[in-house]
Amino acid sequence: MKYALVHEWLTPEATGGSELVVQEILQHINADLYALIDFESTNPESYLFKRPIGTTFLQHFPLARKGVQKYLPLLPVAIEQLDLREYDVILSSSHAVAKGVLASPQQLHICYCHTPMRYAWEMTFDYLNSSIAGKGLPGILTRQLLHRLRQWDAVSANRVDYFIANSRHTAQRIWRCYRREAEVIYPPVNIDRFSVQPHKQDFYLTVSRLVSYKKVSLIVQAFNQLGLPLVVIGSGPELPLIRKMAKSNVRVLGWQPSEVVQKYMAEAKAFVYAACEDFGMALVEAQACGTPVIAYGAGGALETVRDIQQHPDLGTGVFFAQQSTAALKEAVETFEASQPAFNPDKVRANAEKFAPKIFKERYLAYLDHCYQEFEARNLG
Repeated sequence: MKYALVHEWLTPEATGGSELVVQEILQHINADLYALIDFESTNPESYLFKRPIGTTFLQHFPLARKGVQKYLPLLPVAIEQLDLREYDVILSSSHAVAKGVLASPQQLHICYCHTPMRYAWEMTFDYLNSSIAGKGLPGILTRQLLHRLRQWDAVSANRVDYFIANSRHTAQRIWRCYRREAEVIYPPVNIDRFSVQPHKQDFYLTVSRLVSYKKVSLIVQAFNQLGLPLVVIGSGPELPLIRKMAKSNVRVLGWQPSEVVQKYMAEAKAFVYAACEDFGMALVEAQACGTPVIAYGAGGALETVRDIQQHPDLGTGVFFAQQSTAALKEAVETFEASQPAFNPDKVRANAEKFAPKIFKERYLAYLDHCYQEFEARNLG
């Protein structure tokens, strides 16, 4: 069989969990790769260097490399221009429009969905309130655009034969947006990159893109009030704000290479996270270091972290129920009181449930199941 793998964009700046899923799939399936834009095949440091990758007309648009999202109204049109008629199986890795490729009834399309398009659905009002495009007359046009985008997103879900979700939380959102069932297969986390450091240092850590919905400013506010040492690693539009608001007990390091991030993760007494994530790969990476997690108790965190208050012998973290400084401060105080109960080896053992070999086994088995069922339905 001939496989095509479709992802949204491939650039040196895009190195998140969805890109790691693409990399893992390509290790086990010989697939031709497609994307809206590609600037990785010309990157000597990329595993995709010199690999043939099919792209769309957006590849040649000005400033596309810096973020093709600026051409949001054109993304659905662009993804539909990929001609995949020669393939037997289409695999999409989708967090925006990749699932919208056109396919014939004879082609099997399996989508690994990292999230339904966030800014078109539950983050619509965050997007409108935080952008100048959401105000005044431009705001009316933006609302119309998002309305049309939701319509296209729901319709294009019907082009997928089988959905895979990266968490139960995402599966629920797929059902809410598309009314489609999804198989849950957790993404691969390269836990072998991290080693357990049993002797922790006296500081807390957060690693995140510095954008509003990640709530890093909330974490800084809470630690400003607590007076406890906090290290912030990450870059993004909120970096100047975070640096301005941080008191002397908060060190803002900005972007750091992976080896520095791993060192801080291994040495931190706890990893702090205040966003609601669909999966939350950083939470698993911290646990792979034997580092407990203090996290907002929603989304994928509920599936990757065990609250010490509910699991006294196997706890790997502490949850807080509201995205507020008061709730986070209370969780930190709970962690301080419970710290002796955390066992680094047990924390690491919880992370091992998300190892790449488990993803490989489950993903390939589900692909085989889908193909057998698809063939039987077509023959029947």
